[in-house]
Amino acid sequence: MNGAALEEFYGAAARSMSTSWHDFFFGAFDPAATVSIDKLPGALWPQALLMRIAGFHVWAIVLPQAIEGVIAILVLYRAVRRLAGPLAAIVAALALAASPVTIALNRGNVADSLLIMLIVLAADATTSALLSGRLRTLLLAGVWVGLAFQAKMMVAWLVLPALAGAYLIAAPPRLRLRVGHVALAGLVTVAVSLSWMTVVTLVPAHDRPYVDGTQNNSVFSQTFQYNGFARFGSGNVFAGAGHPAEFLVRLSETNAAPAHKVKPSWHRLLGGLFGRDDGWLLPAALISALAVLFARRRAGRRDPLRALVALWGVWLLVLAAFFSAAGHPNSYYVAALSPATGAVCGAGAALAHRAQRQMARLLLAATVICCVSYGIVLLHGGVGVPAWLTPVALVLSVLGTAALLARSGAITRRLPIGRLIVASACILVLPAVASATIVAHELGPFAAPYEAASATVSAASEQRSRAAAAQAVEELSSTYETPVVLVTDSSILAAPYILATGREILPIGGYQGGAPSPTLADLRRRIAAQEVRAFLVPELGSDPRTAWITKHCKPVEAHGGPPSATATALYDCAGA
Repeated sequence: MNGAALEEFYGAAARSMSTSWHDFFFGAFDPAATVSIDKLPGALWPQALLMRIAGFHVWAIVLPQAIEGVIAILVLYRAVRRLAGPLAAIVAALALAASPVTIALNRGNVADSLLIMLIVLAADATTSALLSGRLRTLLLAGVWVGLAFQAKMMVAWLVLPALAGAYLIAAPPRLRLRVGHVALAGLVTVAVSLSWMTVVTLVPAHDRPYVDGTQNNSVFSQTFQYNGFARFGSGNVFAGAGHPAEFLVRLSETNAAPAHKVKPSWHRLLGGLFGRDDGWLLPAALISALAVLFARRRAGRRDPLRALVALWGVWLLVLAAFFSAAGHPNSYYVAALSPATGAVCGAGAALAHRAQRQMARLLLAATVICCVSYGIVLLHGGVGVPAWLTPVALVLSVLGTAALLARSGAITRRLPIGRLIVASACILVLPAVASATIVAHELGPFAAPYEAASATVSAASEQRSRAAAAQAVEELSSTYETPVVLVTDSSILAAPYILATGREILPIGGYQGGAPSPTLADLRRRIAAQEVRAFLVPELGSDPRTAWITKHCKPVEAHGGPPSATATALYDCAGA
């Protein structure tokens, strides 16, 4: 696990949450629980719980995501097998496991691993319900989606049209009963989704951290505005959190994430970072879906193969439309598409195995040609692509296509398993090699295959950053000897110090620096009480809190720390 890549903000929050049950429950960002993280804390609970048991280790932060990724693959296998058999299930599981974004995601500590595991569990429960018609199984799907909401908020609800639509189409009960079942499952989903938020809202504000991402200390505003509707369009998604810290504005103007530079469009996910993360099998999924819908067009409404395509196809379409229109998505968000892509490809494999030999051979040959051709297009925009990869992919596709189209003397109407294996190998070679590069270069969720080295952060560089932050905290602690070692402008700037040491680093303004906590009066009280002396803030800024510090405190030579600290200056506020 030492090669895992950590997101410092979430890592720091998980470490703080591991220090007390109060911080654990409320999702505190800093150990003193002055401010929360700017998301619901569900995805960090497994990390914080493991650290509370085993102590702080990088593996304790990353291991929950690795486990969640494995469970998602196994559950996807079970869900697809229910409707399409073991062959389709194997193809779906292999497609998910070979996806580069899946590999990268499960090497880090972001929320999407838990989200994907829970919504795949919801799909599995829905699949069981549409076969049996049992209400309690469909209600279980609602529970899983509600728990997924705790991990990724409104994104979890995007799978509801797929789950509800599949049950309404293919479940055994009569229509009125199916509608009633879906309505009850929806109520369960909403109740579980809002349960934690409701409890937090009922707790007096002085007994919990300030809710980051808001100006009104409301977890509902954080969830539905800051992390919800504000994510659509190209505007400022952080507007609800107040004006961001000045140094963050400067850094975002010059060092914006590559994925954030890709404007919303219908083809956003089909190329570049998003395509190389998860686009390799999209042609196979499209061909599979069309083939199943055409071949099973006269089947009854409860046809399991068509129900599988309806469920996972709608899942794929809804999430793809959302990520194409969202304002500033990270490329790893598309990992939520991977289970659906794999499941639909599995349905195509099952159809090819059952179909007449000639049609199946043509279907698989077309899929191989389209996937390899599209993969080569994706490689064309990458950096550091091995020179041998494109020729090898072309040779394999030619040989594989020839093997698929060659006539066989077997008398069975079904396509031999060997030809399906050949087709799968040809289709998976490009994403498998891309996944290998993720592991070889020790990259995590924020990196895509064949991305420029300047745009990626390796695990080794993150380890050096944590070592520098720990040394800086040690020097500041020995120099000033105050209960609070350091106050920083924003949680982003505090994160590497908290992650490295677990010490209280008081953030001004939360994640973006614009939240009204702590107030200027509170900072002045802490200075007067000699609780803190060292402040890391911009030299020039419009925030009244940082402006007061730069006016009344003495600038000193900065101690060592992460590279982001270079945009700010260190001030000693003794006697201010």
